[in-house]
Amino acid sequence: MGANMARRLNDCGHNITAVYDVYGEAAESLAQELGCSAAATLAETAQDADIIITVVTDDDSMREIFLNEKDNLLVNASGKIFINCATVSPDVHVEMEKAAELAGATSLEACMASSISQAREGSLYLMIGGSEDGFNVCRGLLDQLSTNLRYIGHAGEAAKVKALVNMVMNINTAALAEGLGLGEALGLDLDMLCEVFSQTGANSRVLETDSEDMIDRDHECWFSAAHAAKDSGIANTLANEQGITLPLSNATENQYRKMIDLGIGELDKSGVAELTFKGRTS
Repeated sequence: MGANMARRLNDCGHNITAVYDVYGEAAESLAQELGCSAAATLAETAQDADIIITVVTDDDSMREIFLNEKDNLLVNASGKIFINCATVSPDVHVEMEKAAELAGATSLEACMASSISQAREGSLYLMIGGSEDGFNVCRGLLDQLSTNLRYIGHAGEAAKVKALVNMVMNINTAALAEGLGLGEALGLDLDMLCEVFSQTGANSRVLETDSEDMIDRDHECWFSAAHAAKDSGIANTLANEQGITLPLSNATENQYRKMIDLGIGELDKSGVAELTFKGRTS
C-alpha cells in the first residue's frame, strides 16, 4: 500500500524525498524507481519531508516507529505532519497524536477501506481522524490519493469506523465461504448460485470481490487472513469495552485465527473458504 501511494503521489508531481522499509531491498528498489533516497533510519526518512505517510501492520509497529528510543520518526519533527494509514486500535492513534504534539508535530489517521490497486490509481476510500486544521492542510494531497474522502472527527474516531467496516466485511467474507462451501457439498452449480446471491438478499460487496477466488482457490494476497483476524480482534475488543456481545464477529475472528494456526494466515481473506469447502483444509 505504501509503495503504491508513493508512486501515485510521484505521478501527481509531489517531491518524494525518501522511502523507508524494514526490508531494505524493497526500499532501495522503490527509491530507484522514484528517484529518491532510501532512508537507512526512521529519523532520516522524516528529516527532509513536510508530510510523512506511514503504513504499518499493527499497534506494536506503530509504537515502534514513533516511540522507539533509538530511532523514530519524531526526531526534529517540529512543524511536520504525519498521516498514519494503518488499521490499528483507536487508542493507539490517540497515543500517537499526543506524542506528535509533544514533538511539535501533527498526527492524522487516514484509515483506508481500499485495495492495493486503488492506492496506485488514487481511488482510495479514506476516513480521516485528528486535527481538522491538519486535515485541511493535507486536503489537496489526500484528494489525489482518493475518490472518497471523509473527515470523521478527532483522533481515534476514524479508526473506530474502520474497525466496524472491516468487522462487517470479514463477517460477510466468512458467511460467503460457508454459503459456497455448503452449495458445493449439495452439488449446486456455484456460478448459478453466485448469480442468485447477487440478485437477492445474499448480495454483498465480497460476493463481487471474493466468490470467484473462493471457487478457484486463488488466494493471492490482497488483504491477508492474518490482517482480518487482527482487525476483527480490534472490533471485538471495542465491543468488550462497551459491554456488547458480538457472536458473529467473534466466530469470524476465530475462523481467521484458525487459518493462522494452520499456517495459512498469509493467504488472502478469501482463503477462509479453505475451511468450509469439503476436502480442503480441515
